[in-house]
Amino acid sequence: MKREEMVARIRSKSDAWDLIIIGGGASGLGTAVDATSRGYRTLLLEQHDFAKGTSSRSTKMVHGGVRYLQQGNIALVLEALRERGILQRNAPHLVHSLPFVVPNYDWWEGPFYGAGLKMYDMLAGKLGFGRSRFLTRERTRELIPTVETEGLRGGIIYYDGQFDDARLAVDLAQTAVTQGGTILNYMRVTALLKVNDMVSGVQVHDEESGEIYELTGKVVVNATGPFTDSIRMMDDSSLKPIISPSQGVHLVLDKSFLPGDTAIMVPHTSDGRVLFAVPWHNRVVVGTTDTPIDTVLLEPRPQDEEIGFILDNVARYLAKHPTRQDVLSAYAGVRPLVAPGGSDDTASVSRDETILVSPSGLVTVAGGKWTTYRKMAEGTVDQAAQIGQLPDRPCATVETHIHGYHRNAAEFGELSYYGTDAVQIRDLMHQDPSLAERVHPELQCLAAQVVWAVRSEMARSVEDFLARRTRALLLDARRSIEAAPRVAEIMARELGRDFAWQAEQVASYTAQANGYLVR
Repeated sequence: MKREEMVARIRSKSDAWDLIIIGGGASGLGTAVDATSRGYRTLLLEQHDFAKGTSSRSTKMVHGGVRYLQQGNIALVLEALRERGILQRNAPHLVHSLPFVVPNYDWWEGPFYGAGLKMYDMLAGKLGFGRSRFLTRERTRELIPTVETEGLRGGIIYYDGQFDDARLAVDLAQTAVTQGGTILNYMRVTALLKVNDMVSGVQVHDEESGEIYELTGKVVVNATGPFTDSIRMMDDSSLKPIISPSQGVHLVLDKSFLPGDTAIMVPHTSDGRVLFAVPWHNRVVVGTTDTPIDTVLLEPRPQDEEIGFILDNVARYLAKHPTRQDVLSAYAGVRPLVAPGGSDDTASVSRDETILVSPSGLVTVAGGKWTTYRKMAEGTVDQAAQIGQLPDRPCATVETHIHGYHRNAAEFGELSYYGTDAVQIRDLMHQDPSLAERVHPELQCLAAQVVWAVRSEMARSVEDFLARRTRALLLDARRSIEAAPRVAEIMARELGRDFAWQAEQVASYTAQANGYLVR
């Protein structure tokens, strides 16, 4: 997957694409995989990097949604549980089962939450990840050695899924390219083209070269997540917003706060939300908040109140109380919740996806979540095919293996989340032993991964590599800053950039990563 080749394709193509997709997050990339697997000529355009926004800032869970079960949204839970099973089957190198424990401190919690989780098992059926069961106080302490023991009665264990969101995004992009799709990052859509008041394509600005292209398509899909309304208003400036944005914040802590491989689910925090503490890449991710916001930014920042809320609530369940000084990284993502009627209570807004078609033929998909991305994409392509009068072809993604597919990727150790690509990364190290060196002694990032990210994963900046091709920014923001010069040096050599580019990259990344530090 090389950007230069993708740019060459749009320069040489004179006829219309079947689909032009705006947005390179979960919904856009999923739509591209679905469309290409049906044989439609597909172009995806992303203004920054793949999964730059919300799609790289999740709780790292592939789940049915225990909270949605509490809300009585059985249909959403059923769909999510089915999709969870399909995703694990098609991307086993990225998705795995994870045990969650709900600690019980009151007499009623065991029967109450136990009944709900038994229903969760029942709804999952054959696609379940494991059966829930009650735990004794002693067994709860064995699984969660750092759990708060004062008043602890026992717990309930259940099973859900875990994944690496940004890595899945990159693999979806590669899956689409393998099937003939053209996928481009750093291509910003600046206008919608129209013929007879119907959307006929897009005007795009290449953020690297400065070139401007006018590209035609039989149908244009708006899959821009939190930026949905900005594209809708390119179509019709009189439209009212449909996105009710909500910010979710996560804190990343050292593994010592939650040793082992078991997560904690807190079913009811001080504001009524569910809180998770999840082991991930030898760290612990704790979150999340649900804070309504007025302005959507490409690089949102956690608010002090959100950081305090998470620390206060997780301290109620951990014997070792984390402080602000213990936070290795704090990140925020914006949920593109759809609330056509307007709502200030984002916790109550539906997480279901919404597909809209404007009078001019613009297809918009919004809402939803990572777990159901495939089903969202199927509905979007079904609708787009009708609007674009494309040949009627069935969805094939239920059985489509995602790039890197490997049933036993754990054998690749630290490179397991690359799946089959791990073999080629190892080959790079065999060819040049210096590439086996880490870019920082405290980070699990090899020089070979930098080379691979540039050559095969369309990484164009230090941020692309440290934030998304690897997860160094989220796992330890301070050390990732220290690694930036070495990463810039390797990337400059691969991309043919000069020292000035390296210096600019390090400065830009440092400024960004400083926003992930909690002081």
